[in-house]
Amino acid sequence: MCGICGMFKARTSNRDVLQRMLNAIIHRGPDSQGIYQDGEYLAGMRRLSINDLEGGDQPLYNQSKTVAMLYNGEMYNSPQLRKQLQADGVVFSSHSDGEVLCHLYDIHGEDAFELIDGMFACALWDSKKKRLILARDIPGEKPLYYSLLSGGGVVFSSELKGLVRHPEVSRELNHQALWDYPSFLWVPDPETVLRSVKSVERGTMLVFDENGMSEKRIANRFGPGVCIGDLSDEDAISLTRTTVEEAIRSRLLSDVPVGSFLSGGLDSSIICAIASKELSSLATFTIGFEDCDDPYHGKADESSQAEHFARVLGTNHSTIRVFAQDFRNSLREFCKYGDQPFAVSSGLGVYHISKYAKENGIKVLLTGDGADEAFGGYSWYFHLAGALAATPQRPEEADFSFQNFGVPLDERLRGLASFSPEKRAWAWHYYASEGEKQRLFSRDAFDGQQSSLRFFKNGFDGNDVPENYIRQDQNFYFPYEMLRKADRMTMANSVEGRVPFAAPAVQKLAEGLSLQQMVRGDDLKWILRRAFADVLPQDVVGRPKHGFNVPIDNWLNGDWADLVDETFSAGSMLAKERLIAENALSEAKSMLTSKTRLSGHSVFCYIMLNMWLEEFSTWK
Repeated sequence: MCGICGMFKARTSNRDVLQRMLNAIIHRGPDSQGIYQDGEYLAGMRRLSINDLEGGDQPLYNQSKTVAMLYNGEMYNSPQLRKQLQADGVVFSSHSDGEVLCHLYDIHGEDAFELIDGMFACALWDSKKKRLILARDIPGEKPLYYSLLSGGGVVFSSELKGLVRHPEVSRELNHQALWDYPSFLWVPDPETVLRSVKSVERGTMLVFDENGMSEKRIANRFGPGVCIGDLSDEDAISLTRTTVEEAIRSRLLSDVPVGSFLSGGLDSSIICAIASKELSSLATFTIGFEDCDDPYHGKADESSQAEHFARVLGTNHSTIRVFAQDFRNSLREFCKYGDQPFAVSSGLGVYHISKYAKENGIKVLLTGDGADEAFGGYSWYFHLAGALAATPQRPEEADFSFQNFGVPLDERLRGLASFSPEKRAWAWHYYASEGEKQRLFSRDAFDGQQSSLRFFKNGFDGNDVPENYIRQDQNFYFPYEMLRKADRMTMANSVEGRVPFAAPAVQKLAEGLSLQQMVRGDDLKWILRRAFADVLPQDVVGRPKHGFNVPIDNWLNGDWADLVDETFSAGSMLAKERLIAENALSEAKSMLTSKTRLSGHSVFCYIMLNMWLEEFSTWK
């Protein structure tokens, strides 16, 4: 695990610049540093030692040292690949999991990336062909950004804060990305908050050579060879069990202690149940939260359930008690390590758990993220599965969505029934509407921006069936919100977050699930519950999804109200950059006091954007 930075054919190409880039991402790798140079290619890494603690420094090489690789991540099937390569006569120089890719490249070329089950952001240099390959894992767990330079070169980094230390990278803001951000709480790939910077898309490699840049997808060759939706219930349950178990076991690969998030819900309980059987000891962690009402799920604290299950498993369990002021005090760090503008408030919990884990000697944390998207776990999937289709429509309202919690459920369903598929996809669980953004953002700065609903147009093609909304969550919500949160908020504390449900095999399995296998009767994630019913207590198997939801609306109307005033004041960075409307403060307060609609996260986006602009000004 590490962070990487580098440049190829850049006019400004020296070690002082590279060192400033590496220093900016030291939290991703505080244990050691490596630098490699070959002609016009200069790159480096910061290492977080997880495997091969003594001999795993980078760069990693093939036998002839004509291939040099710097990478961030873990290759979980490396033990099997190493045995195969050694049987073919390959001699390894380290025990690092990443070295296998250098040797696979000798044999398979660019197709080598299709053989890796893992998470990675990789810079592979072929010194014979003077070719640079930037590659990113299939699910999109590890970030990698790049900027094409005017002279034909490229600069890359694991984070924007490293990239902008290069003097040739433009710092001009991307107003279209800023427009999209309050709709989702994050900026969707491949765009970023800077016009000159793009994200290497998940499951993609970019090749830079004498012909310029080319792009190639990395095929997912993992997972079952059959469509699970065509199987009997018994066979489908068995296949789910074996696929998920293997994903969990493989992600225990580590030479340092491993811990896990444990909420007490189904997903993290499955991971902890399997991991605790495989490891001699397992540390588990949960958040103990102030006992206040959450508008989505009632009481926000479920630490008692987690503590009970930890006792059942016999794990070394810790409950981290946090309160509104703890989160308030960590907002600056949350902003900094979010890297781009990021307002997923549940990430505050991930940040605090990973901080506590690191202070207690844990450098690897498993998370249960991804099961809801893969197996059908969100509450609105009940309505997708039946109620919505039978609901009479009502006149369309521009700002109306599932966030209108002050409106009875049947009224909300009638409102959504009147929408186009792409607007309904937004309305299920996203945030600021186009109209709300028009009232908060400056018209001059954002005139002519495309609607954020464009992200939902390609997933339906006129076929408005429930499965398409779930696939949309798998391919959009999961990588851009859940995986981004897991990576940024664990790496903020130099902890490696691992997501078994993001395994390519699990993702391939999920692609073939039928709606009935995901949602059956009153059961969400029906097949996952059945697959692990024998290893979990019945109260865990039957427990409804809770989720960790921060009561942002309560706080912004109470103890955090001064943040609203500060963000929309004439002296804020948003105002100085002329990004907000003159009456934005009154509009934001009106949104927050609405009796029918929750707008806390929409307003929180602007608070975090204002903080981000302040943070960005220090990235020199």
